[in-house]
Amino acid sequence: MNKNFCKCLSMLALGALAVSCADYNVTDDFSARSYPASVVPYGDLAPVKSYIDKSQYPNMSLGAMLKVSDFNKQELAHAAAVTNCDNVAFGTSLMSGSIINNRGVMNFLDMMDLLDHVQEIGYEVYGSPIVANANQADDWLKTLTAPIEVSVDYVEGKTVDYTTMTKFEGTVEKGTSVSIAKYDDQNALKIGTMCNVRIIEGFEVDPLAKYTTTFWAKADKDATFNVTFSGNKIDGSGADGKWTFKAGKWVKIVVEGQAAEGVTEGYLRIENTRSAVIYIQKVQVGYYPDNHRPQTEQEVADTIDYAINTWCDGLMKINEGRIQTFDLIDEPLDAKAQLENGMLDLKHSTEKIFWQDVFGSENYAPKVSSVASAAYANYGGDPDKLKFFIGETGLENQKRFESLKYWIGIWDQKGAKIDGINAKLNLTYSEDSEKQAATEATLNTLLDNLASTGKLIRLSNFDIKYQDATGANVAAKDISDDQRQSLADFYGRVIKSYMTKIPHDKQAGICKGNLSDTTDPVGLWSVVSKDWVRTATYKAFCDALSGK
Repeated sequence: MNKNFCKCLSMLALGALAVSCADYNVTDDFSARSYPASVVPYGDLAPVKSYIDKSQYPNMSLGAMLKVSDFNKQELAHAAAVTNCDNVAFGTSLMSGSIINNRGVMNFLDMMDLLDHVQEIGYEVYGSPIVANANQADDWLKTLTAPIEVSVDYVEGKTVDYTTMTKFEGTVEKGTSVSIAKYDDQNALKIGTMCNVRIIEGFEVDPLAKYTTTFWAKADKDATFNVTFSGNKIDGSGADGKWTFKAGKWVKIVVEGQAAEGVTEGYLRIENTRSAVIYIQKVQVGYYPDNHRPQTEQEVADTIDYAINTWCDGLMKINEGRIQTFDLIDEPLDAKAQLENGMLDLKHSTEKIFWQDVFGSENYAPKVSSVASAAYANYGGDPDKLKFFIGETGLENQKRFESLKYWIGIWDQKGAKIDGINAKLNLTYSEDSEKQAATEATLNTLLDNLASTGKLIRLSNFDIKYQDATGANVAAKDISDDQRQSLADFYGRVIKSYMTKIPHDKQAGICKGNLSDTTDPVGLWSVVSKDWVRTATYKAFCDALSGK
């Protein structure tokens, strides 16, 4: 291990985290300076994770949520997490949407860096969700399930023969010098200079089809003109995209193009310039139909089966068994849609590819857990250590909790590997005593409900905001010492309730959303001129985890 990294960890373990971002690094010239507040407040406290009695709470752990970039920098946030927490999570950062591009190329560089580092220091990572509805490789899935190219035959369309006409009855959009005139001993369409005329029209166009318009033209002088097909200007090989031909002989001109978006009327317009009068004999238009067909239901199923196998194979190949706990599925429940039995349905989409829409709602988790487990074992992972959780938010709502429990029951019956529930918290401390009492009662009910599932239980997004008696949020820069203490006390009560209500063998730990204050006073540390200073919440965590 890097000697300077070790030095920083030792310093953090002994006192308050008191090194500025500028001073903390892992280069050979690393040197730490003491911050005046390093001994107060709470300077006598050890790292938070050391207060967990593993003999009494063998599965209890404290996690931290970090950005991959912050962890890989190995600076202040990294040191705080590694010193004070048992594991680190990276939210959605390691999901397929961040790793796979639209061509299916996987970029695991950041993940490789962090996994090599945690292996070196003997640390643990809680894995990002393997699948979800958001943060997926949507462009890749769209490419994979795109319509398939097929062979199509050319379709003959409309023909206009001006040699058989005596009067032009088409559309002249500009100019007056357009007529059927005698030229080279036969009739022809005469288009004077500064005239725009549709030389063929009156046919419907398929917006996806490619049209070929062929006409024969002649001029007494070199001709220069523009061409528009059904609202789309079609560039020629001349300057500024103009079409040209030499004077003196009949020239075959072939224009290929598609209609502009929203245009259904078929036409080809000649926009003549000042250069020469143009004569046209015969015009023909035909097309190649759209050479794509939608994939069949079976083809889509096979394609998405390939996608889940490819994603899990790539993920677990890089992982090499080092991450042993993952969210299998993230936030599967719909907010409103209900089944006939009153339970909330899973999310579904008609605009994107959702895994459950292809695998089927009941086979969703079984399919993903089967593929992911096989890939994990295939690349050196110990199947006995692998754990899968279902992550969900809003479980304090009874209907939402019951719905998740319903779906987990179905997936269990279908053979899915689901070891636990990752309950995402959304907590606020209120100075209004009635609101606060209701919040704590709801939290206790949630913990009782989670315990009733018999699954491992993890609490994540463990940040608590602070509201005054009027319901206004109190910012970190404005919070008083007394308010901070009240907030810290609530943190402590949540931790104690979790450790009391969730059976010891079912405790999968608590994950802190932010280690330091954001604009809200959510941190174990406040931020003073880029230095981190322990708050009352730090002490509350230590006391609660120790059982005080």
